[in-house]
Amino acid sequence: MKILKFGGTSVANAQNIILVEKIIKKESLKDRIVVIVSALHGVTDQLIKGAESASAKDETYLQIIKALEEKHINLVKELIPVLAQSSWLSFVKKHFNDIEDICNGIFVLGELTDKIKDRITSYGEFLSSSIIAARLQHEELDCLWMNSAELIKTDSNFTNAKVDFAISENNLKIYLNEHQNTVIIGPGFVASDQKNSPTTLGRGGSDYTASIIAAAIDAKELQIWTDVSGMMTADPRLATNAKPIAEISYHEAMELSHFGAKVLYPPSIQPVMIRNIDLFIKNTFAPEAPGTLISHHPEVSENEKQQVAVGVSNMSHIALLTLEGSGMVGIPGISAKLFHCLSQEKINVILITQGSSEHSITIAIHEKDIFQAENAINSAFADDINMKRVYAVKIETGLSIVALVGENMKSRSGVSARMFSCLGNNGINIRAIAQGSSERNISIVITEKDSKKAVNVLHEEFFESEIKQIHLYICGTGNVGSKLIQQIYDQNAYLQENFSINLRIAGISNSRNMLFSDQGISYENYLSWNDQSTKASVQDFAGEIVSRNLRNSVFVDVTASPEVPKVYQSLLERSINIVACNKIAASSDFEVYKALKNTARNHNCSFYFETNVGAGLPVIGTISDLIKSGDKINSIQAVLSGTLNFVFNHYDGSRTFSEVVAQAQKEGYTEPDPRLDLSGTDVARKILILAREAGYPLEFKDIENIGFLPEECMQGDVNDFYEKLTQYEDHFKNLFNNAEQEGKILKYTAEFKEGKAKVGLQHVAPDSDLYHLYGKDNIVIFKTMRYSEQPLVVKGAGAGAEVTASGVFADIIRSI
Repeated sequence: MKILKFGGTSVANAQNIILVEKIIKKESLKDRIVVIVSALHGVTDQLIKGAESASAKDETYLQIIKALEEKHINLVKELIPVLAQSSWLSFVKKHFNDIEDICNGIFVLGELTDKIKDRITSYGEFLSSSIIAARLQHEELDCLWMNSAELIKTDSNFTNAKVDFAISENNLKIYLNEHQNTVIIGPGFVASDQKNSPTTLGRGGSDYTASIIAAAIDAKELQIWTDVSGMMTADPRLATNAKPIAEISYHEAMELSHFGAKVLYPPSIQPVMIRNIDLFIKNTFAPEAPGTLISHHPEVSENEKQQVAVGVSNMSHIALLTLEGSGMVGIPGISAKLFHCLSQEKINVILITQGSSEHSITIAIHEKDIFQAENAINSAFADDINMKRVYAVKIETGLSIVALVGENMKSRSGVSARMFSCLGNNGINIRAIAQGSSERNISIVITEKDSKKAVNVLHEEFFESEIKQIHLYICGTGNVGSKLIQQIYDQNAYLQENFSINLRIAGISNSRNMLFSDQGISYENYLSWNDQSTKASVQDFAGEIVSRNLRNSVFVDVTASPEVPKVYQSLLERSINIVACNKIAASSDFEVYKALKNTARNHNCSFYFETNVGAGLPVIGTISDLIKSGDKINSIQAVLSGTLNFVFNHYDGSRTFSEVVAQAQKEGYTEPDPRLDLSGTDVARKILILAREAGYPLEFKDIENIGFLPEECMQGDVNDFYEKLTQYEDHFKNLFNNAEQEGKILKYTAEFKEGKAKVGLQHVAPDSDLYHLYGKDNIVIFKTMRYSEQPLVVKGAGAGAEVTASGVFADIIRSI
């Protein structure tokens, strides 16, 4: 014999019940079956609401009862043939008259006891099971309705009654032996005490009913039919890549369900677990799906054997209560006293953690119980609190519990380290930790707002190792930004296939607009993203990134704006990686630069700005490698401006200096305002950044800048600048001619030596490493403790949107 249980969503309406009917017919061809059903979806909650409204003298309870009556009458009309409807319509009407009479009594008394609440809520399952049984009988199935409430006996702890298994099992065995019908259908959730008063079995009561019956008759299997295809590796509402679990042990299922996996409730498993009866979780709306098998020794594939966990579960609306004080140390009975006072108030303790110093005990409970718990604890420890031996209980709310569950965890080392590392790298702060002695569960308490992020981080780490999702937020869509975005779209398939990385552009912003999509902005949407966008500001863009709180987030600054770096600190504090093409932050006050580096380190995230110097050249990375390996940089000689190198390589007197600069700007080698390049300010910032990365705490004012532009050229706007360049053409020709007469060329260089740095125009001889530098190329020459005689040289293209974008792209990959 098999036991089948159908939940509220499975019997929500006539259409769903017809699906249930098909499943019952199919299963009844193989075995005798007992079918347990819940009330129609939402009915139990509405019955309670009606009763509570009546007790509050709110006459809307009559409307609630009327709506429920109409719901059941319509169900009869849809399921029962017209000629047979009359008696069933009267049946429904009679029982809702009873419900109304009870609620009228509640309204008069203004009181709703648990005993009356059980009586009212028992009608939901009683009605649904009776109507479905009538439907099956009219479909000519050999079906009998069973009043399971009369057979399952409990104590009188109304709303959460304790089952008397000996009596209940005996009643069920006798009944099912005497009635040999192919299909026997009955209500779940309901029972009765020794005085035959209706009781209910609490949360998940219908599952519990089915499990009790399965255990009583030693059924072949128990099937629980719901609206999902089995237990999942995580809540699919939080983790979009959650997968069904094919097979799982009883203990793993109990751990997952205890910490929030709502497909199943822990008490439901206990009776069948004791009798070693297989339990299947199946989907009413996808009956061919395999679902999940729960058993003592599940068969798992070789791939599943390699997994340390079977699932991640989460529970919201959690509060932490901490009792602490020096008077607790070494005193026996403190814990017993604490848990006894909570037990007296029927408060369920979900998680417990105690420091080895015995100075404090922390427990997790549901938020709804905090005031009751606070009063109970403070009352129980009133004398200790007055004597300052302990403090009044401390309460934290707005929390969630996230648990990693799996039998294999106890045989693997490093699971906790792996778990905490991936959470820490995503800025998720852990408030409390508990690990069961069975080692099949590691539970953490975190803030509610981090719950979704934590579930996704853990799910990705333990169940999606094949693909790592990276969420990119790109600020700036100019030359470099647009090239970077195109490169990401072009390269993403390759990264997925070869490096198991999926880059999602989750946000785009420029100075006017911004657009977000947690699932990634498609290329088609990117092409018209301004049409879908909202008004932007840097602060709004950063604020939205923080509020979305997605795992593996990278903020990419491809602007030259002084405003954008102002949000770096707040983003790093949320463990959001930063990749910056913008030089403002790294060349700002040394204390700001150092604070950003320290914040990134302290919050386990990255702050990369390789393209600040040399575009796509590995200059900053080279310094980092040298320093980390114990080398010391003694001097740096460099040409660091692709713009200035391009200008002086192309200026030979045949064209005006102004024309050459205009060409450089047109080809994308200059900043929007070329004066930033030609003034040497940009080069000064770059040598400052290199000196800082080499370990020297220089400020921008410490850089000697030997300019070559007449001062008038720096006045006015960009158009004025070009006019002034033309007026001073003789000045630029003289610079060129003077160098040529010496047999040398002009190069704008940067130099760092003996703790000092300077930038300026130099005459460079043919024997210099700087001489043969063409186009927009940069060169950086390092002399170090190890590279003292033969310097280390980094040389290549140092400007251009494509190479700069590729350098930013490389930093993005490095940051993850």
